[in-house]
Amino acid sequence: MENKNRYFRALVRNKGLLNEIDLGEKLRLDENETREIIAQLLSEHKIKYVENKGCNYSNIKSTKRKNKNG
Repeated sequence: MENKNRYFRALVRNKGLLNEIDLGEKLRLDENETREIIAQLLSEHKIKYVENKGCNYSNIKSTKRKNKNG
């Protein structure tokens, strides 16, 4: 769980510069663990697959909802 959170934060800061596997290696994760984390983040809808510079994954930006009562 901790590695998943570290990877997600690093992915956001990475902004597509390193590919997803190299980013995991930078965090001292092996390729299998990195792919497992990516699968978890995809299933949680925290990231999406997009061809983006060096990295094929991007975080899904949360949208702020407007207050309907005010």
